[in-house]
Amino acid sequence: MILTMRLALYQPEIPPNVGTILRLCACENIPLDIIEPCSFPFSERALKRAGMDYIDKAAYTRHNNWEEFNQQRIGSRIILLSTTATEPYTEFAFEKSDILLFGQESAGVPKDVHDQADARLCIPMVPELRSINVAVAVGMVLGEALRQTNQFPT
Repeated sequence: MILTMRLALYQPEIPPNVGTILRLCACENIPLDIIEPCSFPFSERALKRAGMDYIDKAAYTRHNNWEEFNQQRIGSRIILLSTTATEPYTEFAFEKSDILLFGQESAGVPKDVHDQADARLCIPMVPELRSINVAVAVGMVLGEALRQTNQFPT
């Protein structure tokens, strides 16, 4: 079985962020896993503005919960992006089959999910600031992971 890099969103809260990430996934040919429940009704209408007409071109799978998602990820490492991590994503060696996991915009992921990650990475930033918008963070980290693993579309 050939595994490819994937993105995963844990219980996303903001439809425009999900729409933007779906658009990025479509453009870069990266599958997206959405781990429910979302904090909004998941619909094309909710995602349309940011996702534009790319949503139907994105490959995404909705999972009812973390357990359901975690059971299907055999052979892939979970790489969690977290504001509490200390290892910068720029110093990490990504693999082609990694799943880049991003938590809720307001709360990240719960401790049990955090503890199940194979690696926990941060985006270096000014210490007194809290976080970067999740869609921007996805773009930054995915770009580096694709560069390292030579998986940009050709």
